[in-house]
Amino acid sequence: MTERLFHFSGGAQGQWSVRQQTTLSGEALENVTHVAMLAAQQTPENAQWILHGVTSNERYLERSEKGKLVAKQEGLGRPVATFAALIPIRKNATWWALTQDERRTVFEAQSHHIAIGMKYLPAIARTLHHCRDLSD
Repeated sequence: MTERLFHFSGGAQGQWSVRQQTTLSGEALENVTHVAMLAAQQTPENAQWILHGVTSNERYLERSEKGKLVAKQEGLGRPVATFAALIPIRKNATWWALTQDERRTVFEAQSHHIAIGMKYLPAIARTLHHCRDLSD
């Protein structure tokens, strides 16, 4: 079975060195020098913060968009992939009160999120981790 649950921990050690840490809105994560991505059965040690995420179905995609993404994207952990971006986003009750088609409109029709992201593939690997249905 493919691993689906992961921890992202910020601290003094991890696979990725942090070059920049910026908060655009909401509560900021404590500044760290490294980020580690660990499978759920591993326990982050000495972490200043831990985010939990699960990979699941890709939301808000149309069939043609999914086909383009799959054809172009590559996975994490490639030796040539020397940079990563961790973008934690907490959505509020207003967002979740929208219907699926209303969220899709905001996500792509208004913000062009998928179209913009396609410009950066395959150089930037993308893997979405969701936490909405996790208990913490």
